[in-house]
Amino acid sequence: MIYGLLAYLLWGLFPAFFPLLLPAGPVEILSHRIVWTAVTMIVVLTALKGWGALRRASRTTWLLLVAAGLLISVNWGIYVVAVNSDHVADAALGYFINPLVSVLLGVVFLGERLSRLQTMSVAIAAVGVIQLTFLSGQAPMLALGLAFSFGFYGLVKKQVQVPPTASLTAESLVMAPLAIGYLVWLTAVGRSTFLSEGPSHTALLIISGLVTTVPLLLFGMASKRIPLATLGMIQYLTPTMQMLWALFVTQEFLSTGRWIGFIIIWFAVAIYLIDLARKARQRSAARKRA
Repeated sequence: MIYGLLAYLLWGLFPAFFPLLLPAGPVEILSHRIVWTAVTMIVVLTALKGWGALRRASRTTWLLLVAAGLLISVNWGIYVVAVNSDHVADAALGYFINPLVSVLLGVVFLGERLSRLQTMSVAIAAVGVIQLTFLSGQAPMLALGLAFSFGFYGLVKKQVQVPPTASLTAESLVMAPLAIGYLVWLTAVGRSTFLSEGPSHTALLIISGLVTTVPLLLFGMASKRIPLATLGMIQYLTPTMQMLWALFVTQEFLSTGRWIGFIIIWFAVAIYLIDLARKARQRSAARKRA
């Protein structure tokens, strides 16, 4: 749970970071994220002597890793487009929808079961999402793209049988050739910003790898330890932070319909977290009796 909370807390701070990478375009930023994440993870996995896990991985595992790499790259790209085009509220909406996708995938594909209170909270959250999506007058395409790409990424990660460090290394490496190819082409046509905007810009693009890596590693560790449904519900920390950023920093307009939807979802999350706390107390009491 702590790993998951830390991951979502860091992701909630992303709207403050990615605008710093302008004037780089979304695809250039995405490519640098992939390349420098790969570089960071090569160093990490080498230091941990973890390459054996990838060498021993089966063909099925590698197919899952390729799928994970594709899904997270799509998610990164959509997110950069949303944040750097002043659609932070749409990004927040996507991550409000994503927990419902995660719960649905956990129930359908992993056989996870929800308690009565958890089922109630998911149903209430669904009402809030419907309110945000269809009654607020906002086109949901960016939000839906974020929600489903990250939802399926979490599902794939749940089934990958290698440590999170090895998994993230493989995910970035399988996408790195495409990213490097794009950056080489961008340089060849004189449209790269990597070296043209000063050393601070270059440093920020390089740091984007580390900024990307830390929360993903935390998420990978959390996904191995807690149900996908629970991981999805605590994710509401991220869009809440993003929504507040949209409201107070980028000063995006939030309609009454959106406010109603957010309040409904927060109420649903409160129910879910209360049920988790109740179950934790029951387990603690049972251990003491034993």
